[in-house]
Amino acid sequence: MDASEVARLREALQQASFTVDAVHELLGPVAHGALGREQVVPGLRATTGGSALETLVRVFLLGTTEPAEAVAAAVRPLGPSAALAAGLLESDGDGLRAALEIRPYGDDRSSWWVVSDLGTDVRPGALRRDHVLGIGGASVTLAQWTVRHDVESALDLGTGCGVQALHLSAHAAAVTATDRNPRAVRLAALTAALNGLDWDLLVGDLLQPVRDRMFDLVVSNPPFVVGPASRGYAYRDSGLAGDAVSERLVREAPAALNDGGWCQLLANWVHVRGEPWDERVHRWLAGNRCDTWVVQREVQDPAEYVEMWLHDSGEASGAAYRQRYAEWLDWFVANDVDAVGFGVVSMRRSGRDQPDVVVEELRQPVAPPLGPHVTARFARVDWLRDADLLDARLRAAADVRLHQVASPGPDGWAVGMQRLVLDSGLGWSGDIDPIGAALVGGANGDVRLRDQLELLAIAFDIDLEALTNGALPAVRHLVERGFLEPG
Repeated sequence: MDASEVARLREALQQASFTVDAVHELLGPVAHGALGREQVVPGLRATTGGSALETLVRVFLLGTTEPAEAVAAAVRPLGPSAALAAGLLESDGDGLRAALEIRPYGDDRSSWWVVSDLGTDVRPGALRRDHVLGIGGASVTLAQWTVRHDVESALDLGTGCGVQALHLSAHAAAVTATDRNPRAVRLAALTAALNGLDWDLLVGDLLQPVRDRMFDLVVSNPPFVVGPASRGYAYRDSGLAGDAVSERLVREAPAALNDGGWCQLLANWVHVRGEPWDERVHRWLAGNRCDTWVVQREVQDPAEYVEMWLHDSGEASGAAYRQRYAEWLDWFVANDVDAVGFGVVSMRRSGRDQPDVVVEELRQPVAPPLGPHVTARFARVDWLRDADLLDARLRAAADVRLHQVASPGPDGWAVGMQRLVLDSGLGWSGDIDPIGAALVGGANGDVRLRDQLELLAIAFDIDLEALTNGALPAVRHLVERGFLEPG
């Protein structure tokens, strides 16, 4: 589409109020929730009035064929002939239907439209090999975890339809977006143009298109799917076997970061029989001079994993399904893979010879956006690196709670377990002994830690030196988790 056609399409979408809020109001909570689960029937029942907004929802979100006159009115002033020529619409009998998805999308600061291929919920059957995925759970996860500092330069590596680049445009002076799939780059260009944005869009595999360039922030939702080496579907299959593409990105991305720059990416890693998964990922991080935090958010057994991805690509039926399923499982067996982990990798180029590296589980529910919590965690780690803890004045976090479990005893209720819980954000929790609970409860930001420990040693009749030696590692952990904060 040329610039004038894009402008007319934008005008049509604006005139119809084709926005996140308007679509939610039109559909109502039940139909909108069903649409998020890829179920269209409630949405069809909620969009029978014939308005321009209803027609756009039915065509571009619900995948229906609508009368040509109604579609022409909904896309005016672009006109159906221009939309057909541009590949946005296609003829279906006497009517018109979408050839691409146009979906309203936004966050608390911006509202956009995203152009992608239609999903299997509205176009059943196997996807085309160069399918360009729309807004999905993985892209939303990465957007929620990304730090949102103002930066001069940002890179969306493997941009797909451009979801991450949209978010980057809100806080990066210049955005570069790459993808090895030329079709993805073309649709990302349309996404950018439709939203009045200017990105440097490049075709190429992984970091190859930006070799020798440096960025303040790199994000990537790469084709990380684990299995035999395959380039079957551009959006998911890297051509590298196992978790090699995740390892390669983790190892190579730091070279594209300016000093102090960040890289955040989604990754899969295999759980190999007899090898702790965190040790495997730790090896990927050796020598990268980046403070790194890796969190495993989900684990699936091989059967669950294969079923999910075959369903995702529209291959979960037909004669070839069982064969493809069996071949994929055979690969897991041959490579001693018991499970596949999914997680988020956050790296900050600190340049230190001994950077802070933590690889851990974070399986509890979390409250997005997570980017501010990533930033806060790295700031706490920086503070701990230089702080004299004994002279620090610590404060209990505002959302920390102490949960106790007690049972009846001869003298009334006897507390058997105490647990600290963060009620928001990352939702960390952990058991704590009575001394630790008293320390956190007394951390008001006014008293030095050494003074607190002296009082606790007297109250619990414990040797001060022994208490101090045991307390310092525990306090460091409580600060790193966010239960305690510098006063």
